[in-house]
Amino acid sequence: MRFVKVKFGNGSLGKNNGTSKAPDMLLERIENVVNVAINDYNVDETMKNISEIDGDFFVGGDHSITYGSFKGFAKKFRNPGIIVFDAHPDLEVNAGSVTHEDYLRKLIEEKLLEKENVILIGVREFSKNEKEFMKEMKVYFVDSLFNNEENICDAIMEIARGFDGLYLSIDIDVLDPAFAPGTGYLEPGGMRLQELTYFLKRIKLLNNLKRVDLVEVNPDKDINNITVKSGKKIIEIFF
Repeated sequence: MRFVKVKFGNGSLGKNNGTSKAPDMLLERIENVVNVAINDYNVDETMKNISEIDGDFFVGGDHSITYGSFKGFAKKFRNPGIIVFDAHPDLEVNAGSVTHEDYLRKLIEEKLLEKENVILIGVREFSKNEKEFMKEMKVYFVDSLFNNEENICDAIMEIARGFDGLYLSIDIDVLDPAFAPGTGYLEPGGMRLQELTYFLKRIKLLNNLKRVDLVEVNPDKDINNITVKSGKKIIEIFF
């Protein structure tokens, strides 16, 4: 497995500064790692650089990096799809260069991803316009997951098998703050680490899973290294 460090946090609009430090901490004992060339003053150039890197597991950084990574990924497949674990849908209206609040909408509006090929899991906070845009998507709100993980995971995997290339994106804030206090947008009532790892261990078995990313870990906001440890446990699943 080839890991890619994406030490870029300027897509967080100043709301989660510190995510650029996460890749070095999360991958400190892992070999076969490459770095993306980052231009902190030019988001578009950075996204282009990300899109041109070949790798299996991209570690950010803020969630805007998924735009660049998926853009490069999508070129390889006729019918790509994405599973996103996130407390937020990241479907705000884009006003220019991509950010962590609109990367997913931008991918859809640029025809790199079909709405029907998006699976959102763990959502629990969204705006009015995001709610409207989520129509036609497969969204599993966090409340629906509790005590129903097996059935929902079965359904998700059945849908995901229909994509010829599957991308998996994990925003650490899908976890309850008890398991991930070191991130930009803390939303109570999230998934437990055990629940998330259950889903990930099963999704890993899908033959069409071709790329994964982990984003929004912020060591500067962490408490007792809890979030970094949670991130490392997530990465270990895919070894």
